Amino acid sequence: MTSLDTTSTEQRSAVSRLGGLAAKALTAPAVAPLIALVLTMTFFSVKSENFLQAQNLSLVLQQVMVVGVLAIGQTVVILTAGIDLSVGTVMAFGQIVMTKLAVANGVPALPAIAIGILACVAFGALNGGLVAGLKLPAFIVTLGTFNIAFALTHVYSDDLTFTGLPSELLFFGRTFELFGANVTYGVVFMLLLYALAWYVLTQTAAGRHVYAVGDNPQAARLTGIGINRVLFSVYVTAGLMSGFAAMLLVARTELGDPNAGQTTENLDSITAVVLGGTSLFGGRGSIIGTLIGAVIVGVFRNGLTLIGVQVIYQYLVTGVLVILAVSVDQLVRRRRL
Repeated sequence: MTSLDTTSTEQRSAVSRLGGLAAKALTAPAVAPLIALVLTMTFFSVKSENFLQAQNLSLVLQQVMVVGVLAIGQTVVILTAGIDLSVGTVMAFGQIVMTKLAVANGVPALPAIAIGILACVAFGALNGGLVAGLKLPAFIVTLGTFNIAFALTHVYSDDLTFTGLPSELLFFGRTFELFGANVTYGVVFMLLLYALAWYVLTQTAAGRHVYAVGDNPQAARLTGIGINRVLFSVYVTAGLMSGFAAMLLVARTELGDPNAGQTTENLDSITAVVLGGTSLFGGRGSIIGTLIGAVIVGVFRNGLTLIGVQVIYQYLVTGVLVILAVSVDQLVRRRRL
């Protein structure tokens, strides 16, 4: 073989490798949501001159930080082909526990926060125990705990709203200036949680086990993965994220409201996961996609508000987006089979 032929072969091999890398990148779970986000932001930037202003984009992140944290827990549950319908009401219970302890019972802020988070983790452990231990359907279990958390929130609060909170409870609602915009510490906390979740899911054995259980639980069991342990842990994680979201909600609203998070946060967390490309059938998806999905929800709500669309139609658009995302997921799944 001549040197010219060798060079030509190497070039073809390099082009083939680049093509393979490009194809792999384009089929990554987070790519489609990212393209959708760019197109959505382009549309609203054309429709409203205020959309791309730094302060407005910061506002979008502030609006999605609570749902974004809930969606982390929802993602790990859905990756195992489960669902958690209770994350919003559990969050509501957690924030009432925090605020009532701090305001009505005189408990210092940090212990009040810790107890509120532990209350949410307890709900996660209950969900995980019933799903993993008793093999009950996740939909039914979390629908039940949805109602239990809803009832306990109103019973424990006596339907009162708690105000005059200690400054420590409001820390994550404080802001600092970045590129001409006021960014809350809560947004930074959310992004750190996503970074941690990405590391665990992609760089650790525990994360690989979550994917394996969702993809094929029987095969995962045969390889020695503890299915019950994985299932229990993902629901506990969802409870922990509800506790963190409760802390952020309190910081953002500066009160403890028993009516907060009762329905929309549950649905929005699932919406963010689905729009982010995570399959409802388990085993496929990415936490970065979930973050992008949460931002897509925030961008749509913010952009539609800026162009004068009524709130009720915003929910209509979100519903259509969810159906489209699930339809695409179903088509992809059928092709894989």
